[in-house]
Amino acid sequence: MADNQDTPMTNNESDEVPKRASVTLNEDHKREQSGTPPPPVTPPPGQEDTQELIVVNENTEELDLNHGRIGKIENLEPLKRLERLYLRWNLIKKIEGLDTLSTLVELELYDNQIVVIENLNNLVNLEILDLSFNRIKEITGLEKLQNLRRLFLSSNKITEIKNVNHLPKLEVLELGDNRIREIKNLEGLKTLKQLYLGKNKITKIQNLEDLSNLEILVLQCNRLTKIENLEQLVNLEQLYISENGLTAIENMDNQVKLQTLDLAMNRITVIENVRHMSDLEELWLNDNQVSEWSSVEYLVQNKKLATIYLERNPLASDPAYRRKLKLTLPSLQQIDATLCR
Repeated sequence: MADNQDTPMTNNESDEVPKRASVTLNEDHKREQSGTPPPPVTPPPGQEDTQELIVVNENTEELDLNHGRIGKIENLEPLKRLERLYLRWNLIKKIEGLDTLSTLVELELYDNQIVVIENLNNLVNLEILDLSFNRIKEITGLEKLQNLRRLFLSSNKITEIKNVNHLPKLEVLELGDNRIREIKNLEGLKTLKQLYLGKNKITKIQNLEDLSNLEILVLQCNRLTKIENLEQLVNLEQLYISENGLTAIENMDNQVKLQTLDLAMNRITVIENVRHMSDLEELWLNDNQVSEWSSVEYLVQNKKLATIYLERNPLASDPAYRRKLKLTLPSLQQIDATLCR
């Protein structure tokens, strides 16, 4: 989940230093780049038709090689000014050939075939690293990346959170869609603002005590049965905890800054313990078991509440469902997926 926009390659033969690189690939690849085709389907091992990476402009600061069927990172030694390297949707199996790129600030290797995080020690200025959608099983090789701010490792095969709490500037950690069972080894990450752990196998909220500056916590689609251990997260603004086994809204007394609360697809029967959230703007409770209108009336004091999702709860079967919601909560601008008129 990186911030950059994918941009087609261009050839620049002027004497000025370009912001984006020129590369040479074969004619078939050039024809592919004339449109915006979807990511290629990865062929079986041994059948990849890869392309060689050839750089033709040594003064580039930004090199875009997305969707290039590149099989190996190489021939980058002449790039003394390179700051951003994008290699999304390729066929790369190994992180290599980067030792001379000490000026690199952003590296994207999203959707490749990488198994091991390695050979990054010389990238001492790296701030953004995206290794999502690969085949990585273990977090390693980040020891020298002391300037790293954003780390994306979603959709891999990682089973344990480790080897990240030595990163003193880390602000975003994305570990969604892995095989993690326990929240741990996050001590010392005082700068962390966003933590994404959705679609894992986590059974308990725990070990978040050091994350006092956390603003976004994503725990969707896990195996949680209770909201707990959030006391130190006093700056939390967004909490996403849908698709779990929760039965109650509880233990969020210190979340007074919360703006978005996602509790959809759980087993909650009563809306409670959110009245103190004076900044709450969005409350998602669709696909629960709320049946009493007294739960809606409870929200009258949440004056900033603009969006509520309650569809597929028992009370949503009331023929006057939308009208009653709007009369009870006049601040609403959206009910379920429909704007209020």
